Amino acid sequence: MIRLRGGSRSFQLGEQQVMGLDGLDLDIAAGDYMAVMGPSGSGKSTLLNILGLLDAPSAGEYWLQGEATATLSEARRAQLRSQLIGFVFQSYHLIARLTVLENIELPMVLAGIDAAQRRKRSSELVARLGLGDRIAHRPAELSGGQRQRVAIARAMVMQPALLLADEPTGNLDSHAGAEVFTLLEELNAEGLTLIVVTHDDSLGARAQRQLHMRDGRIVSTSPQRALA
Repeated sequence: MIRLRGGSRSFQLGEQQVMGLDGLDLDIAAGDYMAVMGPSGSGKSTLLNILGLLDAPSAGEYWLQGEATATLSEARRAQLRSQLIGFVFQSYHLIARLTVLENIELPMVLAGIDAAQRRKRSSELVARLGLGDRIAHRPAELSGGQRQRVAIARAMVMQPALLLADEPTGNLDSHAGAEVFTLLEELNAEGLTLIVVTHDDSLGARAQRQLHMRDGRIVSTSPQRALA
C-alpha cells in the first residue's frame, strides 16, 4: 500500500537547514499495524504528514496504492486524502459548535454525500463506538475518551483504507487510552491499515510492527521486513 524510497524532508529555520526526515525507505502492506516511536523531534509526525499527503518530501519518492505522489496536483492529493486516508490527532480537532453527529458527518457533507447515506453511516459508527446517548452533545460536554471516539468515528466515516493516528492517547488517562487502542485494533483486524505514532512503549508494543526513529532516521524496525 505504501512505498517510500529515500524520503527526506528539510526545513529552513533562519539560515539553518534542518532535516526532519533523512533518506527513509519504508514499505507498509495493506492491513499492517505499525507503531512509530521515538523521542520528540525524531521525525515521527513529519513522516505521518508525508504518508497522509499533508506534506511532500523534499527528496525521494512516495507511492500510495501504487500511485506516485511527487507530481500530483493539490486537487488530486485532496481527493486521495478524502478517499483513502483517515486522520486522528492528539487534540481531537473537533468543531466546538457542532454536535457529535454533526462532527462525524462533516467529511461526508464536504464530499457531497446525500443525507440518507450520511445518516446511515454515521448511525452505524455512533452505535459501534457507544456514543448513542451523546449524539446531540457538543465536544465541551464530553470526556476526553468520548471526544477521541468521536474523532475516530469522523476519521472512519469515509471508509478509508489507511488510518493515521498521531499520539491519539496523548491527552487521555491510561484506561481511556487503552480503550482507544483496543478500538483502533478492532478496526485493523477488519482490514484497515493502521499507523500510530506514540511515546508510550507499552502501547507501541501492541502493534504488529514497531518503527523507531531518531534525528529523522529509522534506527530500528521490528520485526524486520525486507524492502521490495
